Amino acid sequence: MADLCQWQSSAPSTRAAGYRPGAAIDRRQRGRPGRTGRELGLVRRASSALAAEEPTQRKVYDVAKGRKNGLYSGISEELSALMRTGWADTERHDLQLGEQAPYAARRRAALSARFPGERLVIPAGNLKVRSNDDTYPFRPYSGYVHMTGDQARDGALVLEPRADGGHDAYCYQLPRDSRDNDEFWTGATAELWMGRRRSLAESEIVLGLSCRDVRTAARDLAAASGAPTRIVRGIDLSLEAAVTTDEERDAELEEALSDLRLVKDDWEIAELREAVDSTVRGFNDVIGELSRAIASSERWIEGTFFRRARLEGNSVGYGSICAAGEHATIMHWTDNDGPVRPGDLLLLDAGVETHTLYTADVTRTLPISGTFTPLQRKVYDAVYEAQEAGMAAVKPGAAYRDFHEASQRHLAARLVEWGFIDGPADRAYELGLQRRFTMAGTGHMLGLDVHDCAQARHEEYVDGVLEPGMVLTVEPGLYFQPDDLTVPEEWRGIGVRIEDDLVVTDDGHENLSAGLPRSADDIEAWMARFAG
Repeated sequence: MADLCQWQSSAPSTRAAGYRPGAAIDRRQRGRPGRTGRELGLVRRASSALAAEEPTQRKVYDVAKGRKNGLYSGISEELSALMRTGWADTERHDLQLGEQAPYAARRRAALSARFPGERLVIPAGNLKVRSNDDTYPFRPYSGYVHMTGDQARDGALVLEPRADGGHDAYCYQLPRDSRDNDEFWTGATAELWMGRRRSLAESEIVLGLSCRDVRTAARDLAAASGAPTRIVRGIDLSLEAAVTTDEERDAELEEALSDLRLVKDDWEIAELREAVDSTVRGFNDVIGELSRAIASSERWIEGTFFRRARLEGNSVGYGSICAAGEHATIMHWTDNDGPVRPGDLLLLDAGVETHTLYTADVTRTLPISGTFTPLQRKVYDAVYEAQEAGMAAVKPGAAYRDFHEASQRHLAARLVEWGFIDGPADRAYELGLQRRFTMAGTGHMLGLDVHDCAQARHEEYVDGVLEPGMVLTVEPGLYFQPDDLTVPEEWRGIGVRIEDDLVVTDDGHENLSAGLPRSADDIEAWMARFAG
């Protein structure tokens, strides 16, 4: 990538007449609350002060003085004038209302009904610094995406209460750079460095929302009166600092945003179906390149799946778990730097995230040689049977915990049968003894986040009842740690998990990931067909 050092100033604080400082702003400040607006203000104040001075008396306003090793010491007036002229009008006039916009409007109406007479602020979030002027890829707060369909950084949705009931919704956005000053090529959000943004008018068309300049958001919110305010905390600290709110009441807003994502609408289910379909193709890719992974490492598997995720979606929905051999016993192994050996198992837990940020979450455990050993098959079959029991419990009206209990009771019985925990099986389950080998719960909600709706109220989620439109995973597993002296040596280092994505329907459920084989026989046949 190009280095911003090439144009940012590192010169002394005075300079020859006729020269202006590089109006660059250190990209290290991106993602830090309150910095962007302040630094843009420095640029504007510096420009105004320079314009008021005589050319022979101008000082250098080095707004990037914290930046070292820049190759350019400033911007000449001639260069500034050259950069500001000769640009075409690129405003888009072919845009239409986004496909998600009507659904987002209904979601906002549901949120509005929960908080009558209150101002609600839902930020998108900011860039986060990786190091120096390098930032992590931006991923907006899921509650903001759900309520707007937008993915722009630095934005915020505001629901302003009306006197006659309900709310007016508007969205703060970072507007396009003006070509009348140097910000479009030297500023903290310079489009020539970061890429073109939508104009406010364009965003209004796509989102179906009134849009305002986010650079006034903190000031506007600080001056707002007439209604109590709630804000989602921890997303945009500059906006959070601008309002006076109560932490407990703010947490209720975040809970509500999670609650409203528990039941997916038809548009969301279609997006999740697309995510799963791409994930199925990614798993096929991995099997087709297993021979190359054997010649290298787990990294080849990670890269192979990532290629599919970037080709067909936004990215992976979470860090891919490409766990071969004893790494399969580690629940969230994402280092993916180990060997891939024939005779071992490969536990692949991965999901494609769509361009609209909905993710799949699927796991298959594969015999790297193409065939399970008798012991591997014994463990695999136990997990498969536990998943069958859990999936059978997924239906409308069932308690959310039912599928977890069905799977865990089955695994507890197998572990008692094998002599690894004390029975009887019901007692072992009630005491949770199977957890030494099962570790985690049997599933979770799925959607915009891989562990979706995490802040929802207990009574609506884990202590709630399944409804049509809910999407969840069923993913039992058994993990025999390589240093576990309570099991025979030949069991140590075996880890098996099987995970599928289910949507609750009116009369049961649909397995969205049924395109991937699950039984041991079908896994072996699948690998024989695709293995490379």
